[in-house]
Amino acid sequence: MAGATLYTVIVADDEDELREAVCTMIPWEELGFRLAGSAGNGLDALQLVEKYEPDLLLTDIRMPFISGIELARQVREVRPATNIAFLSGYDDFAYAQQAIQYNIISYMLKPLTIEGLGKELRAIRQKIDAQYALFRKSGPVGGEQKVRAAGVMPLVLDGYAEPEPEAQLEAYAREVGLLRDVEDRPCYTVMVSTLLSREGANRTTPSFAASIDRLAAKYLRSVSFFSGGKVVTVLLGNPSDFEEYLHILADELPQMARRALDGRCHMGISRMVRSLASLHGAYREAVEALRQGEHSGEGAQFVRDLAPAAQGGELLCQRALELLDQRYMDADLSLVSLSGMLDVSPNHLSACIKKYAGDTFINILIRRRMEAGRELVTGTELKLQEISRRCGYTDQHYFSYCFKKYCGESPNAMRRRLSAERAGEGA
Repeated sequence: MAGATLYTVIVADDEDELREAVCTMIPWEELGFRLAGSAGNGLDALQLVEKYEPDLLLTDIRMPFISGIELARQVREVRPATNIAFLSGYDDFAYAQQAIQYNIISYMLKPLTIEGLGKELRAIRQKIDAQYALFRKSGPVGGEQKVRAAGVMPLVLDGYAEPEPEAQLEAYAREVGLLRDVEDRPCYTVMVSTLLSREGANRTTPSFAASIDRLAAKYLRSVSFFSGGKVVTVLLGNPSDFEEYLHILADELPQMARRALDGRCHMGISRMVRSLASLHGAYREAVEALRQGEHSGEGAQFVRDLAPAAQGGELLCQRALELLDQRYMDADLSLVSLSGMLDVSPNHLSACIKKYAGDTFINILIRRRMEAGRELVTGTELKLQEISRRCGYTDQHYFSYCFKKYCGESPNAMRRRLSAERAGEGA
């Protein structure tokens, strides 16, 4: 595909022969892809996704250590714009239904010929092309969304000298279609976005508001409008919606803008508020966050990150690493849960860790767990199952795999070697 953008792809399958055949026999560039790497299990695949940020992850749905479903969930946290294609046996379709929410672009059944896989990859290429084409589709919003956008503008932009009763504002919001009915009582967050060229010129247009609404609809209710060279978006949902999806949207929007529009997207994101009367204050917060984030590169600047940023990203990274050191034995520890403890966004925390620690969160976590594991393997007689648990692993085979990869030998082999060395010293 001369002249066309090549989409990057990671291949993950625990069947060595199949993985090798897929990697070497598929004419990747002819199909519009560039093979960035391959992995034999979900852990290695996740690390490759963090490293290369691929457009496509082609993975078996059942793999050792991290299943395809769990891999899809974790990929969404670190690279939400990555599309995922599953390879699976006939009896796994119901299992795959769990992952519909994780950007699953294709579901392929084994056995699959190289020719059949190539045909499916062509179809996937067309689907990804269509995603980006839809995102950059020109033309402002119309119909009911246009009415909602016009109706929400005064709620956001106008500061009232005398606050109006919330009931009156809710009645107005129902009239313009922002709220569905009298039982609809969501929380709100305001996001202000700009699209810049590579040279820094403002390329934000009314059509960018439509692009944002189309993307946001995957995660949250939204209404966007263009004002003063910026797109203002009101996001609606309950607190758990914002906790789960807001950072994903904030990650995916710059990725989509970069790929589809060849531009840099900057966003300022307010705190969550619980009333329509608070929307104007939230808007002012978002504008200030956007202003402060303009010199820190593309991406989102959350208001809640401004105070930690003022204290210094290096200090935030230090606090994060201290918490990781205290909680690495928690099997549920993740970038999202750690950011919650620090009251910052996962996006901001991830960027700080990469900048000041020089590595990704998951690599640092694995390294800390392996250091603890080596101390327990060499300094105690605990069983591997207990050592695994103390290091944050629920599967001792998963722990053993990571241990061998990190230390160069399995836990049992290390114990046997050290035992033999001690016996030799005592002879």
